[in-house]
Amino acid sequence: MSVQILLADDQQVVREAIRALLEQQGFQVVGEAADGHEAVRLAEKFKPQVAVLDLSMPLLNGVEASREIARISPQTRIIILTMYKEGQYVQEALRAGVFGYLLKTSAAKDLVEAIRQVSHGTVYLSPEISQTIIKAYRAGTEPVSPHLSLRERQVLLLVAEGKTTKEIASLLGIAVKTASSHRIRLMRKLEVHETAGLVRFAIRLGLVHP
Repeated sequence: MSVQILLADDQQVVREAIRALLEQQGFQVVGEAADGHEAVRLAEKFKPQVAVLDLSMPLLNGVEASREIARISPQTRIIILTMYKEGQYVQEALRAGVFGYLLKTSAAKDLVEAIRQVSHGTVYLSPEISQTIIKAYRAGTEPVSPHLSLRERQVLLLVAEGKTTKEIASLLGIAVKTASSHRIRLMRKLEVHETAGLVRFAIRLGLVHP
């Protein structure tokens, strides 16, 4: 039986190219998503063996989507496929429970092998990413850990994407007053006093990219 795969990337041309590559190798693509929320919904629906997610997606990025998918479909092995190789993003993704982290520049030669390995429970990193992790370890750097709840991280991401409190409430299915309370609590917890401060913190966490 072929490995069932979920693809998530906000660029349709990228999804089409990856799908063609995987289907040529006998894999079955069961769903495609253009944002993190849709990826989570499809993961819950199909329970795929592997999910290949872009790191930078609207509404919910690859790391936050990975956390949600790991919770609702723990058997799904997640691979992040991205252009970003900075240590903070790699470490945050690994902490979220991903099994693979690949650069898009090496996808054509690495992705098929990555899927085969992670589907058997093995962690797979692009060679460049392995070097990034080794350098970070030797430097003694640690990922930023602000101890935010999942909902707080979702609100922080949407604020950083420029969404208004009303838009955040609509996207998350909560009351405007509740969304406003989350935003106020975030500012107090992070000790920032304006939206720009929240955006800078989101960049530090790798939720959005400058």
